[in-house]
Amino acid sequence: MRRIGEGALDLAGFIRQGDRVVVGQVSAEPQSLVGALPAAFDAVGPFETFLGTVVSGNFDAMPSEMPFAGYGAMGKASRIARRGRLDVWPLHYGALEAGFAAGAIRADVVLIQLARGPDGFCATLANDYVLASARHARCVIAEVNARAPWCAGAEIGPGIRIDAVVETDREPVSAPAVVPGEAEGAIARHVAALVPDYATIQIGIGAIPDAVLDGLVHHRELGIHSGVFGDRMAQMLARGIFTNARKSVDPGQAVANVVVGSRPAFAMLDRNEAIRLSPAAHTHAESVLARQERMVAINAAIEVDLSGQVNAELADRAPVGGAGGLCDFTRGAAASKGGRAIIALRATDRTGEISRIVPRVQAVTLARTDVDTVVTEYGVAELRHRSAAERARALITIAAPRHREMLERSLSERAAA
Repeated sequence: MRRIGEGALDLAGFIRQGDRVVVGQVSAEPQSLVGALPAAFDAVGPFETFLGTVVSGNFDAMPSEMPFAGYGAMGKASRIARRGRLDVWPLHYGALEAGFAAGAIRADVVLIQLARGPDGFCATLANDYVLASARHARCVIAEVNARAPWCAGAEIGPGIRIDAVVETDREPVSAPAVVPGEAEGAIARHVAALVPDYATIQIGIGAIPDAVLDGLVHHRELGIHSGVFGDRMAQMLARGIFTNARKSVDPGQAVANVVVGSRPAFAMLDRNEAIRLSPAAHTHAESVLARQERMVAINAAIEVDLSGQVNAELADRAPVGGAGGLCDFTRGAAASKGGRAIIALRATDRTGEISRIVPRVQAVTLARTDVDTVVTEYGVAELRHRSAAERARALITIAAPRHREMLERSLSERAAA
């Protein structure tokens, strides 16, 4: 294992022209290594950088000709997508990790953030496809961050060879705080009424998820089995709202795949065996989710059409978001005893001019046959076990009032065609 000082970091000695470089995502982003990518690109020539969800601004100043790929355009990766520089792969999140784990998706060089413990290293703040890809990469470069927490479940086993280590001491990437508005608060009240006590929750990040979590503060003995762990979850664990005591799978433990948070979440995670980071083969597996009684999946979307199809990938025909774990968690929660899958979205864009309940979606991320319940600030549309006509009527009811006439007209035109 080669040790490199942060000031002497030169990735050109490790990356070759034509390589695919896989980079840690969200709060697990190795910031020093990412900062060294432009110089390597100038020295080596073209190589592809594979991104996940981006919450830092570290990729904004990359060379204009540098190509990127990723499983979606989540967070600030959408900026790269809008400039036409991101090749978005249409993959379910669980399939992505499985592809790297099997070697079916190539990873030449992996840049990963680690934490050091008394018995070795752990993949701090994520146990995701980046760790899976490291088992098959030609070269693994680790940024060992003294401020990063030791995360249970993400210990580095003997299957990974680390070729070089850069020691750093910097705050991990933090996700910006989001203040929910009135619409998000109304959505949260509707969602909270659908969630039973003792449920196990999967939820994402952003204004709607944060509002929903705030709306669950009076529920009893909730559990966490989610793709993401963040600050709101950490706060609710500290307050005893999430106890994980009633979980059918992993009782007594909060389980997630990646962390998208800031110092409160990082501090709670550090050497805490009650919070476990697990690979997508466990967090996103339908077979595992189906065994989790009262599994409630709460996911956002860009738009939903009158048949119930859900788009979580395109806005104005541009990549925004991605398939992620939407299908994984929706199907798993639907198979759970007492479980349900909820799609929560604003009825319009921020201006109110564009309806998010639409005649037909721009992309089908979740098929109408998988959709259970859709929630906006105007109410709840229960779609499971309903006819096509009943679904359309239910969805028009939760659309913004100013757009309902347009939707009614579209429905009539379709029936007459």
